[in-house]
Amino acid sequence: MAAIKPRYVDIHAHVNFADFDADRAETVKRALDAGVWMINVGTGQATSRKAVEMTREFSTGVYAIVGLHPIHAVESRGEAAEDFDPAFYRDLARQGGAKVVGIGECGLDYIAAVTAEDKARQEKAFRAQIELALELDLPLMLHIRSGDGGNAYRDALAVLREYKAKLETEGRGERLRGDAHFFAGTVENAREYLALGFHLSYTGVVTFAKQYVELVQATPMDRIMSETDSPYVAPVPERGKRCEPAFVVHTAEKILAIKGVMPEEGRRQLVENAFRLWRL
Repeated sequence: MAAIKPRYVDIHAHVNFADFDADRAETVKRALDAGVWMINVGTGQATSRKAVEMTREFSTGVYAIVGLHPIHAVESRGEAAEDFDPAFYRDLARQGGAKVVGIGECGLDYIAAVTAEDKARQEKAFRAQIELALELDLPLMLHIRSGDGGNAYRDALAVLREYKAKLETEGRGERLRGDAHFFAGTVENAREYLALGFHLSYTGVVTFAKQYVELVQATPMDRIMSETDSPYVAPVPERGKRCEPAFVVHTAEKILAIKGVMPEEGRRQLVENAFRLWRL
């Protein structure tokens, strides 16, 4: 574990995306200057590789998670589906060493998957990533989004419960862990994922969407984390801009205001949560 801790951790960013090709180094510097560390999350082979490359380019405060986004597990937006290749991601995670802190973002996305065939492809990729995370003893970064295809939170929970039950019979239940990123389910969903041992993280949407207040209130302080999902959903007062990790300060402040905790105490707890789960 790192000896020096930052003031904030953006636990889910995509500075590895092409959106930052023109000013990637400057974006990282702005975050580090603001006391923000980041975890860049892969969504396929190319972006996962870039996330790992970034951990070598920046010696402090930049980590990676590697995996296949459920949208890319099916044909979507005119792009061919990617088959999850465990050998590729296993090798990439090992190349990254301690700077690769999780597997994902993986899960189910029922905006992209509506047909039974698409759902089956997503579930296959999801299960393969769960198994790789268990093999490597790494947490999962979950992407779950309901849509026309149905209730993705319910279906993903069923898969996770299946693995949890098996692991508990082996005395290894704690090995299945992770974060449900950009959490947007119901309060009941939140309680179910928390009961399974997962953390929940929230983006800048909490700064302008009132429906998140109840969710944040229902998430215990020791199981909540802040993120940006850069380059998406910039928080108030940065709305309309390309989001970047430095903006996580606004998200964290809003989470703490909703929770009604002392700012400095709450800030330290958010950082501690990130360090504990991702072993930073």
